[in-house]
Amino acid sequence: MTEPVARAGSRPRQMLVAPWRLGLLLIAGSAVMALSAKIEMPFWPVPMTLQVLACLTLAGMFGGRLAGAMIGLYLLEGALGLPVFANAPARGVGLAYLVGPTGGYLAGFLIAAIVAGAWIHRGRLAVLPTVLKMLAGLAIIYGLGVVWLAQFTGWQSVMAVGVLPFLVGDVIKVLLAAALSIAVARWRRIS
Repeated sequence: MTEPVARAGSRPRQMLVAPWRLGLLLIAGSAVMALSAKIEMPFWPVPMTLQVLACLTLAGMFGGRLAGAMIGLYLLEGALGLPVFANAPARGVGLAYLVGPTGGYLAGFLIAAIVAGAWIHRGRLAVLPTVLKMLAGLAIIYGLGVVWLAQFTGWQSVMAVGVLPFLVGDVIKVLLAAALSIAVARWRRIS
């Protein structure tokens, strides 16, 4: 029976976790990413999914290291051929999917979770700072996604197919992710 033990001088949300619990958290986080990939609206060449919501919620709830590890496990599962990505296996699986049109967005999820998660957990979990830090994470996702997608669509149309159709929905997802993260943090303080 190993309970989480707070490090000396740490905040309550920075807990040491028993290895088996850490493993369960990693698997649960990768499963959340996989499920969020399967809830989609068909677009071409990039489908609209709930992955931005999942990625930034994991970052807000668990911080950069753990959220990054969760998304890293998700990407590893996909690279090994498990059908965890959007439209998989129809659009392919494994490394072929990772180097396809959505590869930059997938890499962006990993970097955004690490960076935004670290930023969010450095300060107080308040609404405006959390939303701004998650918007920065969204900018990372879009930045890497657009640069990679342009190799498939060309620079002239990349904004029209890789950003503009998703922007309003993704900003709403950022607001939801911030609200969920703050609500969970407040619930943890109460319980």
